[in-house]
Amino acid sequence: MSRADEPFFRSRWVQAPGRVELLDPARLAPGFRAAGAHCGLKGSGKTDVGLLVCDAEQVTSALLLTRNASAAAPIRVCRKVTDRDRVRAAVVNSGNANAETGEAGYADALAMCETAAAHLGLASEQVAVAETGTIGVPLPVEAVLGGIGEAAGRLDPAGGGAFSDAILTTDRWPKSCTLRAGGVTLSAQAKGAGMIEPGFATMLCFVQTDAVVEDADAALRSAVDASFERITVDGQMSTNDTVLLQASGTSGMPLPAGLLDAVLLQLAIEIVADGEGAARVGRVEVSGAASAGEAERVARAIANSPLVKTALFGRDPNWGRIAQAAGQALAGEDLEEIGADSIDAAELGEDVAEAEIGLRLERGEHNAHVWFSDLGYEYVRINAEYTT
Repeated sequence: MSRADEPFFRSRWVQAPGRVELLDPARLAPGFRAAGAHCGLKGSGKTDVGLLVCDAEQVTSALLLTRNASAAAPIRVCRKVTDRDRVRAAVVNSGNANAETGEAGYADALAMCETAAAHLGLASEQVAVAETGTIGVPLPVEAVLGGIGEAAGRLDPAGGGAFSDAILTTDRWPKSCTLRAGGVTLSAQAKGAGMIEPGFATMLCFVQTDAVVEDADAALRSAVDASFERITVDGQMSTNDTVLLQASGTSGMPLPAGLLDAVLLQLAIEIVADGEGAARVGRVEVSGAASAGEAERVARAIANSPLVKTALFGRDPNWGRIAQAAGQALAGEDLEEIGADSIDAAELGEDVAEAEIGLRLERGEHNAHVWFSDLGYEYVRINAEYTT
């Protein structure tokens, strides 16, 4: 499945910034190069090793990593080795998460970092490592290191497509863009379809720009809070979540207001839309909660309910399932009966790809929203056969 012929900002929930020129997503922001190579992790000649580098010596960056307690080896390498504020390059493989692989796995991820650094003439702390795929399988590190060498020899300003392909696993389509606005260029590549739940940002995403970004960490955290932190496919937090923002500043111009936020929100909704076997996206808005935490808890309970998700799949406007999930989230609370008048589930039953769901609690003034995918037959098949 491909969405290459569709406009990038296509969700009803994303407001595209004004005066944005959409460019070829294969061509990265000026001053960045990327490439991909095949080392056998995904079989069938598929690209499964990616390399990305910023040619500017002075780069501002931000790196956000999973909070999963069983963090994969590349996450541990990034935490211990990588200078998150000055990341010049990223090396990635897909097909093997290198998670739950012990100290040997850590050594393999570190070898990826050091090998990429050597090929690029950088220090190890300037390189971030990311991996994605099956958990608990030793990494065929020599093949991966060979792939890194091949990718280093192919680095190209138009290598965004190859890099994007290199990070995909069960994705049905690549999630990438390059656009220009306000005198700056921004390119981004993301992957994700399953094992998606906020806390931090359940997927991989790489963002490059020639804009001046004074506080990259604050900019990225703000954009992630409103996008990747607001999505779920199956309620499962990954061991490998990684988001990297690199800003060279060579344009001399700041990022236009709202540009990064809009790009990451569209990418986040793309991940939900590509949820393994997904056919529809839902957005649940909970209002009138007694606290921000309560609103969040109820919204997530509805979004992760298999009964609500199957109703979304089957176009069944069964508002009782929403009431049940909300009541479960507030178990033990003094909650008045939730009736049909408090729930807007009409779009569950409509023939729309993106359905809005609303719940009003009448308990306070707080609200929260979450985007989620439906749950159908294909999700079960994909995950039942994932390693067999």
